[in-house]
Amino acid sequence: QVQLVESGGGLVQAGGSLRLSCAASGRTFTSYAMGWFRQAPGKERAFVVSISRNGGSTYYADSVKGRFTISRDNAKNTVYLQMNSLKPEDTAVYYCAARSGSNYYYTSRDYNYWGQGTQVTVSS
Repeated sequence: QVQLVESGGGLVQAGGSLRLSCAASGRTFTSYAMGWFRQAPGKERAFVVSISRNGGSTYYADSVKGRFTISRDNAKNTVYLQMNSLKPEDTAVYYCAARSGSNYYYTSRDYNYWGQGTQVTVSS
C-alpha cells in the first residue's frame, strides 16, 4: 500500500515553469514505477510521463516531450515533474500514480495508486 500526495501546482503565465512534487508514503518506494497524468475540464484523464522504479527509463507523451522532465529521488520517496515552456493547453489537474513493476507504464489502468491531484492553470 502506498499513499501519494502531490504539491506544487498553481497559476502561471504561458512560457513559465512549475515543478510538481509527489511524496509517497511507505518503505517500498523503490518497488514502484511512477507516472503523471492530467485531466482538463471536460476531458478524459491523459498520460503525461512515466518513470521506472530505478529512474533509468522514462516515457513521455508527445505533447510534453522536450518541455517536461520527470525525475525521482528514491531517498526522499518523491517524484518530480519539472514543467517548462508551459502553454494554456497544459491547464489541468495533475495526478501522480504508482504501481509495482520494473518498467514504465503509460495507461491509467496500469496504476493501482493515485494521489488527490494538484491544479495547474496556465494563463495566456
